[in-house]
Amino acid sequence: MINVEDKDLVVPGEMLAEEGYYSGRGTFKDGDSILSSLTGLVSLRNKKISVIPLNSKYLPKRGDVIIGKITDIRFSIWEVDINSPYSGILPASEVFGREKRDLKKVFDLGDVLFLRVVHVDEVNKVKLGLKGRGLGKFREGILANITPNKVPRLIGKEGSMINTIKQATNCKILVGQNGLVWINGDRKMELIAKDIIKIVEDESHTSGLTDRIKKKLDFLIYGKELPKEDHTNEENNHDTTVISDDEYFEDPKIEKFEESDDNLENNLLSNEEKIDSKENNPSSNNKKFKFSDSFAHIKDKFQL
Repeated sequence: MINVEDKDLVVPGEMLAEEGYYSGRGTFKDGDSILSSLTGLVSLRNKKISVIPLNSKYLPKRGDVIIGKITDIRFSIWEVDINSPYSGILPASEVFGREKRDLKKVFDLGDVLFLRVVHVDEVNKVKLGLKGRGLGKFREGILANITPNKVPRLIGKEGSMINTIKQATNCKILVGQNGLVWINGDRKMELIAKDIIKIVEDESHTSGLTDRIKKKLDFLIYGKELPKEDHTNEENNHDTTVISDDEYFEDPKIEKFEESDDNLENNLLSNEEKIDSKENNPSSNNKKFKFSDSFAHIKDKFQL
């Protein structure tokens, strides 16, 4: 017998189900009963019942694609804040191979990167890498934060939620599995997208959220709710092609780091302030971001 429904809010000790169900993460068994071990949202998958905590820190896993910020530079590594209790390290060998280079001339303190988790050892030392299409340093845009376990809700089934936000704001958006989100577009639309992401986080446990987000976007952008047919035309004017994992990930073109020092400094940002450069100069022109904004590889990891 089941006592709760999918996405119900439960508290520690609350009875979730009895015979016929399996205990998953965030639950424990007491005789034939399954009880919640924490405050969170119920997740039902066939006969398995789990509870997803409302607030949790990001726990790195091999293969995750994340967003991080350079916090320290040592002899042969960059130390990276990955929005986790554990710091990440990006070895110079992941960028240069065996070549010796001045690390600061490539990535400096405060730079924000799109990275992949290469390995997590037994003491949670997180090794990061840049091998994959689109991985590298962000040149413009702003960052938003979301609780890591709300990332699947932000993406939505088949990318429905994130595509709704991208299409309405015409912003490029990349979601790190560690809860950091990069947004790049018109300055006003960047801020609208950031506010909408916060709403998704706050209301992630509610039903009908995607439709409410569409209406909220209409009011923020146009001052009124658009007829449904206008959304259909809008969607037809946006490229929502999904790139497969094989196409998205490929060996990086390290040749870009083999330029002269002068060209290198011109082509790479040198500090954190560039990520918010448009905040100080709203009239600056947007640059085309070269990274792919497809996130098929993340949505495949989650089932809502």
